[in-house]
Amino acid sequence: MGSVDEERSLLEAELNQAESSGLYTGDGSVDFNGNPVLKQNTGNWRACPFILGNECCERLAYYGIATNLVSYLTNKLHEGNVSAARNVTTWQGTCYLTPLIGAVLADAYWGRYWTIAAFSTIYFFGMCTLTLSASIPALKPAECVGSICPSATPAQYAVFFFGLYLIALGTGGIKPCVSSFGADQFDDTDPNERVKKGSFFNWFYFSINIGALISSSLLVWIQDNAGWGLGFGIPALFMGLAIGSFFSGTALYRFQRPGGSPITRMCQVLVAAFHKRSLKVPEDSTLLYETGDKHSAIEGSRKLEHSEELKCLDKAAIVTDVETKSGDFSNPWRLCTVTQVEELKILIRMFPIWATGIVFSAVYAQMSTMFVEQGMMMDTKIGSFTIPPASLSTFDVISVIFWVPIYDRIIVPIARKFTRKERGFSELQRMGIGLFISVLCMSAAAVVEIRRLQLAKELDLVDKQVAVPISILWQIPQYFLLGAAEVCTFIGQLEFFYDQSPDAMRSLCSALSLLTTSLGNYLSSFILTLVTYFTTKGGQIGWISDNLNEGHLDYFFWLLAGLSFLNMMVYTLCASRYKQKKAS
Repeated sequence: MGSVDEERSLLEAELNQAESSGLYTGDGSVDFNGNPVLKQNTGNWRACPFILGNECCERLAYYGIATNLVSYLTNKLHEGNVSAARNVTTWQGTCYLTPLIGAVLADAYWGRYWTIAAFSTIYFFGMCTLTLSASIPALKPAECVGSICPSATPAQYAVFFFGLYLIALGTGGIKPCVSSFGADQFDDTDPNERVKKGSFFNWFYFSINIGALISSSLLVWIQDNAGWGLGFGIPALFMGLAIGSFFSGTALYRFQRPGGSPITRMCQVLVAAFHKRSLKVPEDSTLLYETGDKHSAIEGSRKLEHSEELKCLDKAAIVTDVETKSGDFSNPWRLCTVTQVEELKILIRMFPIWATGIVFSAVYAQMSTMFVEQGMMMDTKIGSFTIPPASLSTFDVISVIFWVPIYDRIIVPIARKFTRKERGFSELQRMGIGLFISVLCMSAAAVVEIRRLQLAKELDLVDKQVAVPISILWQIPQYFLLGAAEVCTFIGQLEFFYDQSPDAMRSLCSALSLLTTSLGNYLSSFILTLVTYFTTKGGQIGWISDNLNEGHLDYFFWLLAGLSFLNMMVYTLCASRYKQKKAS
């Protein structure tokens, strides 16, 4: 028995010595078999091509379905415009809500690797089901004969929407985990790897937009001209490649252990704090309960240092006389560690920053709504070629692809010389820059609309629902600015919600950042509803009428620019007061 204890002590001593010498990672990551990992053999950039390849192929598959889905519903399933639009928006909304499911499973039980693996398989089956429904004659309605278009049968609808919502479920398991899993490959405790982690988020977003660019151009053309079976089959093939790419890097990955349900831990803090609400928090924070060894009580998490704000929650970590006498500290519903309390504090501190992202997402939503409607009332001909107004969103993707390497390779090194920060700008500074650019984007859209309306008035086209002879290419600056804002804000969000979230809640916080996109769309719809209601009172035409030549879409853009500016001011205030996470 003694020899076993001696061997164990010797092994622990060797491991501690290896950690202190920098051979092993210091952030608690392990290999596939659960053993501590050597830095030189795992993670870092050597593991990232497999993850970035997975993301690029998965996003190509997703946008290969999403970009042209409304066309398939109207032209092949013979749905009406309203029904098709409702089905598309409902599905897309679901795609941004299901990440909460995947995030909880990843953080609490399965870990990010197995969550991605399981939900990627579900995703692939959904893609295959969708491909079959578009390829097999019995699974789709007959073609229209003249103006008579037979409706899809309940069975045909069932197969198609079963495949579609398998994809929604699959993407929910992948979205919140892939970016976090990629960032897990860089050791938080190593300054050199921390710098590379910031660069990873840039190239991760770059990969997303490469997939989106291929989908919005090549795949849409294939679907419209070569058939939907092939048009859905190619994304299914790329999803298979995404899975293959992900599994190929298994031996190189670093893994973080799941830490149990984050929701349960937060509830435990609230219950314990309420139960001890009458107790006074000690002035000396070292008297609050924390585990004695260097490891946190939460699996896969480092200890968090005590912070001074939200002291009411500290009551959950007060050790009572009864607990001291009994020596029983095992009931987390009555006594929580400082680290567990700090987890909840961090989420509360992050909330105002998170909320400001909703307004930015509402601005971003204009790209697929009001920007398109504005473009439809402009001259879309370039010589003999006609540009579909919706296709100008490609310039947003091109803008992102342009700005990511510029930011990573030029702006960051220059900024680093002045700010002395590892990544040039902090995550909060980067997001603030993006919010400022979003104000410029809405202002640019408003200026273009003012010129369009002036021209409509000069040519006596106000009462006519026809396009005004001003080139649609004048919209390019607003799309380009939106892409630049996206690079700063959305990538900044990815960094912020990974770096500042508790170690055992990173997937959940990534899912919350994705939720801002969904809520931003809802906010955009709500603003539009309010504007329509108040500007059409008393029989007025309103800002956004069916004939935009009669309306004032420029006022709507100025309204969003003003809201964006106010949002930026609120963000600046919140960011200046934000207290950074401190992990041991």
